[in-house]
Amino acid sequence: MRKDSSSLIKIWNQVPPDYYEKGVQNNFLQRLWHNQKISTLKKILNGKEFKTVCDAGCAGGYMTGQLAGILPKSKIFGLDVYQTAINHASKKYKKIKFICCDLHQIPIKSKFFDLVVCYETIEHVITPQKVLQELKQITKNDGTIILAMDSGHPLFRIAWFIWERTKGSVWRNAHLHPFNPRQLETIIKKEGLKVEKKLFSNFGMEVVFILKK
Repeated sequence: MRKDSSSLIKIWNQVPPDYYEKGVQNNFLQRLWHNQKISTLKKILNGKEFKTVCDAGCAGGYMTGQLAGILPKSKIFGLDVYQTAINHASKKYKKIKFICCDLHQIPIKSKFFDLVVCYETIEHVITPQKVLQELKQITKNDGTIILAMDSGHPLFRIAWFIWERTKGSVWRNAHLHPFNPRQLETIIKKEGLKVEKKLFSNFGMEVVFILKK
């Protein structure tokens, strides 16, 4: 489904800035999903150190806060286009630097980050190829990009269809690009990024790419 930025703003405005925090607290399925996601990220980052880290598409900062807990020595940044979410994140996670910006045009100097994490965001942007170019641009030459989204698994498709018509109705029509892993990998490689590793989490419903420039 093709959307412009004004249509997406209407969707974002429906989403409470503390959506993920409350979801993890109050909904078993959301808690299970996010706990598995964070567990996978911990395994990927175990034993590694990064000076500068970016959470691209940070929303209200829940995942960014988890990332700061995994990498306590790192300088963490969170980027998101939704100002209300950025305001919430800035108040709640005071040691993290949050910036309101469009991922299609990131106002940060080239080769700034050692690690860029982009979880469950690429399917929501208007032009994924442009966003990948921007993520590549802000990553150091020897840096790492971790890119994750739903895998297109039939179980996820069914779950999401039900979810966006019930508890997750605020997200209805927000998935602009229903990629499968092969399609996303093709786009990744076209943008000159190398797939160092590909793995699956959440019972195969989420794919995680570890990328290098």
